[in-house]
Amino acid sequence: MFSKPLSEIAAEIRDGDTNPSDLLRAASERYDATEGRLNAYRTWAGERAAKQAIAVDTLVASGIDLGPLMGIPISVKDLFGVPGLSTYAGTNAAFPREWEAAGPVVRAVQSQMGIVTGKTHTVEFAFGGLGTNPHSGTPVNPWSAPDAPRIPGGSSAGAGVSLAQGSALLALGTDTAGSVRIPASFTGQTALKVTHGRWSLQGIIPLSPSLDTPGLLARTIADLAYGFAAIDVESAADIAPIQMHGLRIGVIQNMVWDDIDSSIAENTQRSLQLVEKAGAHLSKAKLACVDEALTIFRAGGLAAPELRAFLDRNFPERIEQLDPSVLARVEAADGITASDYLQRIVNLAQYARTAGQVFDTVDLLVSPTIPITAPTIADVADRDTYQRANMMALRNTALVNLFGWCAVTLPTGLDAFGIPSGLQVIAPPKQEHRLLSAALAMEHVIGSGPEILGKAPLA
Repeated sequence: MFSKPLSEIAAEIRDGDTNPSDLLRAASERYDATEGRLNAYRTWAGERAAKQAIAVDTLVASGIDLGPLMGIPISVKDLFGVPGLSTYAGTNAAFPREWEAAGPVVRAVQSQMGIVTGKTHTVEFAFGGLGTNPHSGTPVNPWSAPDAPRIPGGSSAGAGVSLAQGSALLALGTDTAGSVRIPASFTGQTALKVTHGRWSLQGIIPLSPSLDTPGLLARTIADLAYGFAAIDVESAADIAPIQMHGLRIGVIQNMVWDDIDSSIAENTQRSLQLVEKAGAHLSKAKLACVDEALTIFRAGGLAAPELRAFLDRNFPERIEQLDPSVLARVEAADGITASDYLQRIVNLAQYARTAGQVFDTVDLLVSPTIPITAPTIADVADRDTYQRANMMALRNTALVNLFGWCAVTLPTGLDAFGIPSGLQVIAPPKQEHRLLSAALAMEHVIGSGPEILGKAPLA
C-alpha cells in the first residue's frame, strides 16, 4: 500500500479502494514494529489518529472531499503547534498550552483532514544539523548497522525517520540552515525548503525568524510536489516535469566539494551525468560571497542572537537546562553586540544580491546535499567531533538560507557506509513551482529513492 505514489493513494481513497482507517492501521503497525529501535516520535498520536481516520472513512463514504491530503498520514515536527498535542521543541519540558495553537501550515493539513500521526523529535530549538537530543534520545538513522547506530540528520530528526519507518507518508519540518534537507538526504527521502516568507511561521516555536522556513519531507519528489501543491496557497497549477532540453544547470564549484567523501562525490557526479544525458546543459558555476556568508554563519549567524533573545524574553529559566551543544552557542551570542547583529543582516543581504547574479546565466544550481556520511551517535558524543561534523553537515545547505533561495534534495544512491546521499537542487526566490518541475524531471532520469535505494534495513 505504501509503495504507491501519494496521488494514487489519494485517488484510491476517493474511489473507495483504500480506507483511511486501513492506511492509518498500516502506519501504526510500522510504528509498533520499529519505533523501539528508531525513536522517531516525541509524541505518538495513534489512538487519536485512529479516531480521525474512522471519521474520514465516513466523510469519504458520504461523498465529501475536503482536499488532497484527506486521510493521508502526516508526521509533524515538534516545533509546530498541534491542538491537543504538547509541544516540547526538543526541550525537557512541555511549553505552555498556547504553543499548541495551530498556525497556517498545520491548519492547511487539518482543514483537509490529513491525519497527524504525532510529533517527531527535533534537535532542541532546531539548533543543530545532526539530529542529536540528550533529553529524549536521538532518533536512529534507519540505514545504520544495528551495532553502530548513526545520526538521522537534523534538526527535523524524526521527520525523515518517520517516512523511512512507514509511519507517515508526508512530514512537516522546519529549515533554518538545512533542517529538512539534511535529514531527508541522510535517510533517503526528499525535502523542500521554501523561500523565506512564502509559508507563515505562525504557530511554530522560533529559532531564527530571519531565516526560519517551514518545510516538507516526502518519499519521492512526486510526493513532495503533491504535498506542496496541497499546502501552498499560491500554487495555482499542477506541477509536471519540465523539459530537460535547454535547462541550464550550474554545478557549484567552490566550497561545496571540499573534503567530500569520495563515494558521495561519485554518486553526485553519476546523477549529474544522467541529467546531462537527458538533455540539460550543465556548466561550472562559482558562487560569489560564499566565504563571507559562511564566516558569519560559523560565528553564530543570526540564529544564535535571535534564539538568545527569544529565551531571554520568554523562557530565561530554560537556558541553564539546554543541551550543552545548544547552550554553548546560545551563551556565545552574549558576545555579539547589537551593532554586530545589524551589520550581519546588512552584509548577508548584500551577499545574497551579489551571489544571486548567477541566475542571470543559469536556471538552477546543484551541489551535493551533504559532503559527509552520517556519523555514528557514539562518535558525536565528543564535543569537538560534534562541532566539526555539525558544520560539515550544514555547510552546503546553509548557503541556500543565507542567500534567500529555495531548494530540494533527492537521493543519489548509497555511500561507502551504506548511508543515502543526496543531490541539492537550488532555485531563485519564489521559484518553487519551477524547482519542483525540474526536480521531477531529474527524478525520472536518476530514479526515485525507493527505486535506487531499496528499503532501509532497520525499517
